[in-house]
Amino acid sequence: MVVPGPPSRSGLSSRRASMALEEKPEVALARRRVSVVCTLVSAAPPARRAALRTAGSAPRRRSGPAPPPRWFLHPGPPLGACALGRWRDEMAAEGPEAPASPGRGGTEGTLGDGGDGGTAPPGEAGAPVAELPPPAPSPAEEEPGDAAVPPPAPQSCNGAAVAPPEPEEPPPAAPEEPPPPRDPEPPAEEPPLTYPLDFEKFWLAARNNPHDFTAWTELLQYVEQENHLFAARKAFDAFFAHYPYCYGYWKKYADMERRFDCSRETEEVFERGLQSIPLSMDLWIHYISYLQSTLDMNLPESVQKIRGVFEAAVAAAGMDFRSDKLWELYVEWEREQGDLRAVTGIYDRVLSMPTQLYNHHWEKFKEHVLHNPPKDILSPEELLWVQSKLATDPVPKPPEPEGTEAPPGEDLPPGVEGKAAAAADAQVGTQRGGSWGILWGHTPPPAPFPTRLTFNSQEDLDQEKIRELVISMRQQIYAQNEAEVSKRWNFEDGIKRPYFHVKPLERAQLRNWRDYLDYEMAAGSHERTIVLFERCVIACALYEEFWIKYTKYLENHTVAGARSVFQRACGYHLPRKPNIHLLWAAFEEKQGNLDEARRILRCFEEVVPGLAMVRLRRVSLERRQGNLEEAEALLLEAMRANEGLPLASFYAVKLARQACKVQKNLGKARRVLVEALEKDPDNARLHANLLEMEFGADVRQNEGNTMSCFERALRSPLPDEAKLIFSQRRVEFLEDFGSSIHSLLTAYDEHQKILKQHAARKRAPENGSDEPDDKRLRPDEASGLLGPLNFSGAGGDMGSNPSAYNYWYQHGYGAYSYQTPWNYNQYYSQS
Repeated sequence: MVVPGPPSRSGLSSRRASMALEEKPEVALARRRVSVVCTLVSAAPPARRAALRTAGSAPRRRSGPAPPPRWFLHPGPPLGACALGRWRDEMAAEGPEAPASPGRGGTEGTLGDGGDGGTAPPGEAGAPVAELPPPAPSPAEEEPGDAAVPPPAPQSCNGAAVAPPEPEEPPPAAPEEPPPPRDPEPPAEEPPLTYPLDFEKFWLAARNNPHDFTAWTELLQYVEQENHLFAARKAFDAFFAHYPYCYGYWKKYADMERRFDCSRETEEVFERGLQSIPLSMDLWIHYISYLQSTLDMNLPESVQKIRGVFEAAVAAAGMDFRSDKLWELYVEWEREQGDLRAVTGIYDRVLSMPTQLYNHHWEKFKEHVLHNPPKDILSPEELLWVQSKLATDPVPKPPEPEGTEAPPGEDLPPGVEGKAAAAADAQVGTQRGGSWGILWGHTPPPAPFPTRLTFNSQEDLDQEKIRELVISMRQQIYAQNEAEVSKRWNFEDGIKRPYFHVKPLERAQLRNWRDYLDYEMAAGSHERTIVLFERCVIACALYEEFWIKYTKYLENHTVAGARSVFQRACGYHLPRKPNIHLLWAAFEEKQGNLDEARRILRCFEEVVPGLAMVRLRRVSLERRQGNLEEAEALLLEAMRANEGLPLASFYAVKLARQACKVQKNLGKARRVLVEALEKDPDNARLHANLLEMEFGADVRQNEGNTMSCFERALRSPLPDEAKLIFSQRRVEFLEDFGSSIHSLLTAYDEHQKILKQHAARKRAPENGSDEPDDKRLRPDEASGLLGPLNFSGAGGDMGSNPSAYNYWYQHGYGAYSYQTPWNYNQYYSQS
């Protein structure tokens, strides 16, 4: 049935009395449910209640049962934790039906489970409780002016009043169970991102050829023109995975994020860029300018943040020879903040840095000292020390400017000449304009002297003495710094391209970097050497030799630093260079990180497959660790991958050598080479290595196998020149170690026949012989055979001539068109 409308005020009392007599247990249970639900509604957050009120004030057309009246949802007295727990126990005892909860639709909605106010299907959770009799409203519902009606006294079933039950002692409070978790609403599906029309074309061109720098620049130029943020993020992130040293593109990326008011993303881009290239002065200055324009400088935390960024900048890049602009910006910012003592501290640091504008910093420091009171620019400790120094000793005279001379064979850097005039300027407080105009392109007007405070003559004289002492104390530091600048000036002048570019550098610049690094490692400090290496690998990022030089230097100082350089070089700049990957794997193996060494070699082989030098390094790594089965498996895998190619025979020789020399299994080595000869019968190197291994055993017991090798080679489709060599070696072997004279005579007769055939071919017409060109012995094959087959030179054997053992192993490797893998002398020092 439908709940009737709200009764009139005059009939409320009589209606409550009659409901108290007629109330049934299920009605009482429903009323408790509604009371709990209304309690939950009243405990909702203010925003939730406002939404309920707003939804209830705008009724909507709906189908289904009529909504309950407003007084039906009036909350009853609040329930405590114990009462709420007992209610839950009663609900659980009655059945699995979940209690109703207020919906989002307020009074116009249904008592559902948090739905959107729509009509729930009948019989399901959230169906309207509209067929229940209305419970008695609480006294809080009564409007002003209504008489408060006391609640009816408890009565028995026949209407007689009964005494109210004594309150029972509540049971001990049990831990309240958390409500059952609601099923998470499925996230709203975001519409798929759409990119500009031609984005896919430029994107595929760059991704398919990631080492094409031009394709990347065209992609970035296109997304900038389209001003599409999501396309720009995708393009820039992929670009920096290959070229993180392009500081100009970091600036463009940050500027694009800023144009779209993405402040957090803008700062993240700056931080990523400075982490990738911390020596970029332009990027640091751009970041600081961004912070100054966006932060509220009236807040102390903003000032602290900018000061912290300045400190991080000078710590990372302050030792760069071209860092003057960053230092000047720091000084001007601190002067704007009014912290003159901090300005003095910055000058104390930069005056000891060999930088390009060292003389300009010295002149600005003297101006700073002469134009400000000493108590404002000096720390209390230094001011006290200076005053005590003046009380005991006279002011020392600054060193004569003529005393500084350039080292023999070197020229003084610009700005050093005319130091007598500079000293005179220091006495009167004027500024040199010549060096400023040369270095900055203009000559500023001389700064006026500050207005002095009112002092008597003695105080004025004391301040002048303090200024003279402060300048003279730092004069020696300036002179030492000037000498350091003179030593580096020619090297710095030879650096024409200090930034990264994919174009190759000139040989003169590469030689200048080598000489500069050698000088700094020999004469400079460790910190300056690190900074110079970092500058070098920016300009020479695509040159393997400088990364290797850097890792060798760091390996003697810090293992973590060397590993970091290896990761940067192999992960970003040289992903396809084998030598530095081999050195990285050797470095990790030396540190005991065998799994990392295996991973490096395996990953590089996946990127650049087919390199014999990498596969052999993997084999040797496993062999050194005693994993002979894994080493053999790697060689077998390489043989199967190159089946039908000359490289398969090369790996067969390696496997046979390992079986013979390491595993001491001659039979296994013989089987490997015999199977390889069945697939490649005209490979002279296979015949030579098989003969070498058979000869290395006991010749008296292994004479039959050795003779079989000779016979197999002479029956094979080898060129006649190779057969002649094998026949001659057979005669020598039987002469030295043979057990039968008949075998020796037979071999001698056959050798004479081969010699006659060879001589007849030499006397063929000039047009050439009838032998096909592909069966002629190539020069490299002939040289490869002479070494390992020279068993008895002048009556000697292999034991007396160990160089013959490895002759083919070393000289025949290059015929497979792979770089010589054991030319490590250029990277490792000889003991």
